[in-house]
Amino acid sequence: MIVATFNVNSIRSRLEILLEWLAALQPDVLGLQETKMPDDQFPETALRAAGYHVAYRGASGGSGVALLARHPPADVAFGLGDGASADADRLVYARIGTLHIVNTYVPQGRDIDHPMYRYKLAWFGRLRRFFERRFSPRMQVVWLGDLNIAPEAIDIHNAERQTRHVCYHEDARRAFAQTVAWGFVDVFRKHHPGEPQQYSFFDYRQKDAVSKRQGWRVDHILATRPLAARCRRAWIDLKPRLAPRPSDHTPVVAEFDLAPPRP
Repeated sequence: MIVATFNVNSIRSRLEILLEWLAALQPDVLGLQETKMPDDQFPETALRAAGYHVAYRGASGGSGVALLARHPPADVAFGLGDGASADADRLVYARIGTLHIVNTYVPQGRDIDHPMYRYKLAWFGRLRRFFERRFSPRMQVVWLGDLNIAPEAIDIHNAERQTRHVCYHEDARRAFAQTVAWGFVDVFRKHHPGEPQQYSFFDYRQKDAVSKRQGWRVDHILATRPLAARCRRAWIDLKPRLAPRPSDHTPVVAEFDLAPPRP
């Protein structure tokens, strides 16, 4: 089973790139973030024609999540489930057979002196409690998305200059690590331990950022240990980032030794 995550930075603008990529790779599950589209305008028809069931929640603006699956998802839910309805367009959950999928678009934080940064730190704590309420680390759970965290210095091309950045600041990395400690394994690093210059985000403002390998690894696929043990491979697909008018992010993909659910 192939599972992937992709921050499209406006599904309206990247639909052609997305459909071409889906046709080429045909992942079983794909989490999208930053769709930036109200539900009544979401391109569900085009995605269903491509062979996918779709669950989505979004609005005009900077957030929005969607989950695409080749098999009908069950138990679809949005938000952290703790009464804060404003988070409904930042988390979508579904179950496909025995696989539990949590797709998140974690708040970026803006600046370490901004209230949104404190919101981001609290969001990781709320997410940890979400996992504690809903699952056990012994279950097959995959957490994926744009998590807006570069966990280690190796995950940024110029980490020494980014110590006060909201996606690398020590407090943000600590909050992320505490959530991961619930029971997750970074499956990309399982297969690429210590490998430098592996990035999923390349700033538009940096000319030739992809060819110069000036990026960040902030998009992740994490799995509980029983599921991570069944991960055959994981990779970052740079091709969509090199397309005309791309997202500033590119897909991260993992393949698991799991059979698709029976109809």
